[in-house]
Amino acid sequence: MAVKRPLLALIAALCAGSASAQDPLSAIDWLQTTPTVALDVAPFVDEPPVNAGVSTPEITVSPLENAGRDAVGLLPSSVTGLPNALWQESQALALADQITTLRVESSPAMQALLYTLLLAEANPPQDAGQADALLLARVDKLVSLGAIEQANALLERAGPDTETLFQRWFDVTLLLGEEQRACEALNPAPHLSPSYAARVFCLARAGDWTAAALTLETANLLGLLTLEEDALLLRFLDPEISEAEPILVPPNDPTPLTFRLYEAIGEPLPTTSLPRPFAHADLRTTSGWKAQLEAAERLASVGALPENRLLGIYTERAPAASGMIWDRVDALQAFDEAIQSSQLDRISDTLSPAWSAAQQARVEVPFARIYGPQLASLNLNGVAQVLAREVQLLSPSYEVSAKSGPRDFLAGLAMGLPPRRGQTAEEQAVADAFNGAGVPQPFSHKLARGQLGEVILSAMALYEQGLAGDLRALTEALATFRALGLEDTARQAALQVLLLERRT
Repeated sequence: MAVKRPLLALIAALCAGSASAQDPLSAIDWLQTTPTVALDVAPFVDEPPVNAGVSTPEITVSPLENAGRDAVGLLPSSVTGLPNALWQESQALALADQITTLRVESSPAMQALLYTLLLAEANPPQDAGQADALLLARVDKLVSLGAIEQANALLERAGPDTETLFQRWFDVTLLLGEEQRACEALNPAPHLSPSYAARVFCLARAGDWTAAALTLETANLLGLLTLEEDALLLRFLDPEISEAEPILVPPNDPTPLTFRLYEAIGEPLPTTSLPRPFAHADLRTTSGWKAQLEAAERLASVGALPENRLLGIYTERAPAASGMIWDRVDALQAFDEAIQSSQLDRISDTLSPAWSAAQQARVEVPFARIYGPQLASLNLNGVAQVLAREVQLLSPSYEVSAKSGPRDFLAGLAMGLPPRRGQTAEEQAVADAFNGAGVPQPFSHKLARGQLGEVILSAMALYEQGLAGDLRALTEALATFRALGLEDTARQAALQVLLLERRT
């Protein structure tokens, strides 16, 4: 660890002149980022069940008056179609555990459904109390997926005036590059501080260098800082120290504050090996184009980046290299230019390489959302025709494609009426779900108790088991979605099982 100057010398150095005192602040490029999460949310629970043999129990709807923080959401029932009693009859900690352990990275359909659940406005569990367990789990899941704008909005709607909520809000603002707002809230209310490191950081950002240095020294005397935090904050307060000391060893698991401090002292950490939320830092214009591309693909693959933003980054400039990501960029740019030209020959020649590029990056569904409607109006032939149909079936307008294409299993599935017999084991599992399969008995018991949200989360986990090869689980998950009126989710999830190369 670096050997520090005495405290009085450090304070004197910080207060010596306005020019030197401003260096650490000006060294940080705090940029606002544009919103990056796009949700395709449409009412779905109001759609009547399709299976005649399965009935959905009547669910009591209660008003949101005087609800606790677990009731906070961004999407009202009129938008989601979900009843206000979504969580009401379940245990808060049980729901939080389900949300925490659920994995949806491999399924665009489950990602879309999960975002809807996480952002839904609904009555809290009856045992919620003041712990905010469900809200915290929802925020943490949004952050882990990279949907940090939505997490920020959810926290601000709730009011981050407790330690647990403020800590998350503080971290999210750092990830968004909006830490000035958090520091302005923290400085007059230090009892909310996530750590002494955060207090030192915010005092320095406010220009109170003397208080920042005193707080740093006090925290060190009390053993309240890690060696890494101490070294980073000292360099942050006095950049001259960095010139005489060796470069710090990058951490394997930095906090958002640590990440920003490394950036502030001129030693930014690469985000490719860090959790997905940190990828937002590379979307800024100060990052290189390759870093922006890699971050955009990471976020778009889990629905945490709007497809138009992804396309904008892909087409920002001409690639100056080849191989790996540059080949994907070149293929996607060539196809986009072909689409704009409306020349069928060019579109046919460029569709296959572009689709392969989308598959490599796992952004097939964003690709389909962009180009599916345009491909629907084109009269292509051969391989291009087959690929164009797959793209359309993965888009929200999958039913339109089913009406105009061949009358095969996929067409029947898109219309909600697949044949009773499939040609593969996966097709058969899907066919069974749409031809009389029932809801698992444990789910039926929970539905009878009004535990709708818990059943939806359980069905999503069951679907992930289906992706891993448990075809019975796949059938039961799809049948449950249909029984609950989640018909659009069931069809898209089934189409994705058959058209996407996904294995969990």
